[in-house]
Amino acid sequence: MWRRRNLRKRVPQPSDPPDDREDFYRIMAGLRERFGKVHLADCHGRMNWPRRGVYFFFEDGELRPDGITPRVVRVGTHAVSKGSKARLWNRLATHRGRASGEGGNHRGSIFRLHLGHALVNAGRASAAPRGTWGHGSSAPRTVKLTERALEAAVSAYLGGMPFLWVDADDEPSPSSVRAFIERNAIALLSNCGSPANPEAPCDTWLGRQAAAAEIRDSGLWNVNHVRGSYDPASVEALASRAAATEAL
Repeated sequence: MWRRRNLRKRVPQPSDPPDDREDFYRIMAGLRERFGKVHLADCHGRMNWPRRGVYFFFEDGELRPDGITPRVVRVGTHAVSKGSKARLWNRLATHRGRASGEGGNHRGSIFRLHLGHALVNAGRASAAPRGTWGHGSSAPRTVKLTERALEAAVSAYLGGMPFLWVDADDEPSPSSVRAFIERNAIALLSNCGSPANPEAPCDTWLGRQAAAAEIRDSGLWNVNHVRGSYDPASVEALASRAAATEAL
């Protein structure tokens, strides 16, 4: 049974006991044992996805200090605005891009936008002409054609990233269990404010080439909540939702 600890919100410190993070990763290990290694490129909408949930991405080569356990590199969710109709698979599909792998829409996925910047900065993809990447909420077809190669590179990279998820299907709102788990998991896993944190990414992690300082500092493909406080009760909420999540 998961222990209930101090529910006072606090900012994680390098000297804090690792219980919360270890509990978090035990939950991830349990999900991985049940789901196996799932890659977004292999997924489609006909699978048994929960209607709403929280997802956790990993990257090959990114491990915890034990050299074995995969390290979470992004936490995300959806439907946190009142009245939202968004579903978990819709959000994942937007990140994935076209099923063919030929492209996608980074203007609909902040995750894709960050990956694109990093791939260009790392010299692993060509920049979109005229610096259009990340500019505007929409773009004409002529601009999208110039961005196609970079979108395809993002799809290839993101599609190869393993991920896990939990079912969290309460009503859409900023106070939903999804939002609670997401923001607290990000705060718990972030390296911001903890320079001595042994959970730091490896030297070759692509996120070190990200345009956003929050990504480079936190070790996560996240910007929001990386400098926030976290509530230890969120780990218990995550454990509860993980236990109720069915495999695909």
